[in-house]
Amino acid sequence: MKFIDYYKILGISKTATEKEIKAAYRKLARKYHPDLNPDNKEAEAKFKEINEANEVLSNSENRKKYDRYGENWQRGEEYERAQQQQQSQYHSAQHGFSEHDFSDFFESMFGGRQSSSRQGRQAVFKGQDYHSDLHLDLKDVYTTHKQILTVNNKKIRLTIPAGVENGQVIKVNGKGGAGLNGGPNGDLYIKFVINNRTDFKRDGNNLYTQVDLDLYTSLLGGEIVVNTFTDKVKLKIAPETQNGTKVRLAGKGFPIYKKEGKFGDLIITYNIKTPTNLSEKEKELFRELQKIG
Repeated sequence: MKFIDYYKILGISKTATEKEIKAAYRKLARKYHPDLNPDNKEAEAKFKEINEANEVLSNSENRKKYDRYGENWQRGEEYERAQQQQQSQYHSAQHGFSEHDFSDFFESMFGGRQSSSRQGRQAVFKGQDYHSDLHLDLKDVYTTHKQILTVNNKKIRLTIPAGVENGQVIKVNGKGGAGLNGGPNGDLYIKFVINNRTDFKRDGNNLYTQVDLDLYTSLLGGEIVVNTFTDKVKLKIAPETQNGTKVRLAGKGFPIYKKEGKFGDLIITYNIKTPTNLSEKEKELFRELQKIG
């Protein structure tokens, strides 16, 4: 009977931890599970190999014996085989496996199906995780609101908190695919794709915009009315304001995610517009100013 390399079957090294063995088994068992591969004999055979490898490597005693004897298993101590053969019939009946579910190598070395981890016996698998993009406008995520999302023909009611960012992913527990053999449902991961059709640039919780100032107001000062994201505010302009001057309006930015009533700031950059289409009189006045300067 040919030696079977259980480590190779699971795609792991001989120094693999229990956690790594479990992860490798679950990944491969899900891939080749008969429920996901109906009428596929190759997948069925592979699934049996994977289960057999897990039976040995997930059980510390079995793994010690397997590591100890390896390819020299036929020269292993006879009493071990005899002792475990006594348990073979009981375990096979208890877990619904026949002796034909395991290789001759396994039967000879371990004397039948041995107890393994609970997950290995029941082949319980979490359902598939779903991933979906949700497209929204920037104005949509300024306030907390409810929305219905259809995923795989299922309608899911979501509460979308104000302040979510473009590219942010949130997890909705249990809204993925159904689990196998009583396993838990998968989860739903929603990625937000936020389109900005406003005059404001968003950077985190802050908003940025430019406001034009005429030359006379920038020189002499005055008052202007500017738009914020939700309303209008009146601002005082100091005399001799320079092009590119920035002012910060605290609390007039974007809502901070999951912090009710907290907002970032609005940063305004002044853009001074040079007058055009001057009359002769206006040109003359500027010439006078030029001479004074």
